[in-house]
Amino acid sequence: MRRLLVELSVALTAVALGLFFLVNTISEGDGAPVPVEVATGVVAVAGLILFRRTRPVTLALVLIPLGILFALPMGATPIALFAVGLRRRAGVAAGLVALHAALVASIYFIALGNTRLYYEVVVFLVLLHVSLVAIAMLIRSHRQLVASLAERARQAEEGQRLRVEQARSSERERLAREMHDVLAHRLSLLAVHAGALEVRREASGDEQRAAGVIRETAHDALEDLRSVIHMLRAPADDRPQPTLGDVPALVEQSRSAGADVGLTLDGGDGVPVTVGRHAYRIVQEALTNARKHAPGAPVRVAISACAEHGLDVAVRNALAPGSAAMPGAGSGLAGLRERVQLVGGRLEHGPTTGGEFHLKAWLPWPT
Repeated sequence: MRRLLVELSVALTAVALGLFFLVNTISEGDGAPVPVEVATGVVAVAGLILFRRTRPVTLALVLIPLGILFALPMGATPIALFAVGLRRRAGVAAGLVALHAALVASIYFIALGNTRLYYEVVVFLVLLHVSLVAIAMLIRSHRQLVASLAERARQAEEGQRLRVEQARSSERERLAREMHDVLAHRLSLLAVHAGALEVRREASGDEQRAAGVIRETAHDALEDLRSVIHMLRAPADDRPQPTLGDVPALVEQSRSAGADVGLTLDGGDGVPVTVGRHAYRIVQEALTNARKHAPGAPVRVAISACAEHGLDVAVRNALAPGSAAMPGAGSGLAGLRERVQLVGGRLEHGPTTGGEFHLKAWLPWPT
């Protein structure tokens, strides 16, 4: 419907301009017979509707001489040149305008001579077409700029989405490695104890056979776990995974680097290893973000843990004035959110009304 209205408007505009030129020509007693004018006008309008979008240059080359020789097609010529400026390079549009100006100046000089009317007609027609083509070129440049900005925005959104997905995948991979280390240790202990029970002299034959089955099953489970995790495991060292007891050392490292970090640790005894490891990663990411986005600002870390309520981690730091988001900002927090959600916890973060950035996490206590 919209395109139909556009085509109708173009046709009516071309006819109105052509009638204006035709009336002036008839009033001066010049021009071709009216039936010829009508026929050429119909051809010009039909050409606008059919070829203005697909072949604007060819259409303009046909309408330029028609618009000079006949009055009614003169209304379609500026629209054809406008279409060239809108859909083709600036050099092509400028060349057609120059060609049209040269033909108008030459032919009208032969027809009118060196008179005032000649200069008035030539200046009017040239300025009309130059103005329309210039407007069309501006519209085309604006469209290209908008399209370029939209593509950049799309690429930026896609890049941010990929960074978030990568952060989530990295966090899952890290969790898988940590789970492998924990389960491998426990399965190894189970296999050792089952083996000891299997060779125990006081055990009956049934007990020894059951212990053997347990030992073999634990060994097979350990091998299966290693084969599955091996596909996810990135090259990494085999150092012990950090726990909640390593948080003070982590804070001390930040202090050694010049950061003002305060730590409050309540109820750290008896925290399960897995929960403590997640808490360590949360504090580590929070301190990293504080160093990147608010260097020099004081940071306060508060950790409280108990079996009834779980483990709470709260990190606050003052916002740096005029701080801007760094490239890739949010990927680490996306990874933290993935980690916390996978273990059934909650995570929230963002600026406060007091001019601080806060990060709060709650981790459930395993039963």
